[in-house]
Amino acid sequence: MVRIRTKREVDLIATSCQIVADTLNMLADYVKPGVSILELDRKAEKFICSKDARPAFKGYMGFPATLCVSVDDEVVHGIPNDRILKEGQIVGIDCGAEKDGYFGDHAKTFSVGNTAEEKQKLMEVTHKSLMMGIEAAVPGNYVSDIGHSIQTYVESFGFSVVRELVGHGIGTELHEEPQIPNYGKPKQGYMLREGMCIAIEPMINLGHKDVKTDSDGWTIRTVDGQASAHFEHTIAITSNGPKILSQSVKNG
Repeated sequence: MVRIRTKREVDLIATSCQIVADTLNMLADYVKPGVSILELDRKAEKFICSKDARPAFKGYMGFPATLCVSVDDEVVHGIPNDRILKEGQIVGIDCGAEKDGYFGDHAKTFSVGNTAEEKQKLMEVTHKSLMMGIEAAVPGNYVSDIGHSIQTYVESFGFSVVRELVGHGIGTELHEEPQIPNYGKPKQGYMLREGMCIAIEPMINLGHKDVKTDSDGWTIRTVDGQASAHFEHTIAITSNGPKILSQSVKNG
């Protein structure tokens, strides 16, 4: 069932989203060579709890950590551990928070020091594709119009869209209907309506679209070993167009 949210509910979702946006802003200063992934996770958990919220991912379907931290060829769902970040890597950080019964979800991919030009381009295109997907999220459009915008833009640069993982509705649960694929033909699926809150999250590969799951049961990585980037915003669909709820005050 697709839920239509009241203004009060959208405001509550926005509060949780702002906590997540602030968390990723805080972490940005620590994403650098020599820092352990586990340290990032601990800082995020402490920060979220300081806002009288709780990490939404920790314990979700058995996931053991606050953040999903995915390095280079890891697409999403990387489990934080004592690995040390190295110069030239890119690292996707996905974070969720729940406060007063409502959820926020947001992800960014960061450069670790100086990264190769092709990785920088991948990140740039992935972020731009997210913004284009958001622009398509208006009442009267369809779910597939979001994915079509993302896919068309990304593939024009020779990058590929992961098919197995999608965006989603969000609110009183972390993952709600409808699913929001990052590819597809226009004018298909559920019609978008004012009051819907959704998370749009393109996962874009430098090489081939195929992915595989590691033996830990969580970490998803590219089959060809090439890098992947991930950006995500939670938005509300309004009569005035899409409103980004996880917009960072610091840098968008």
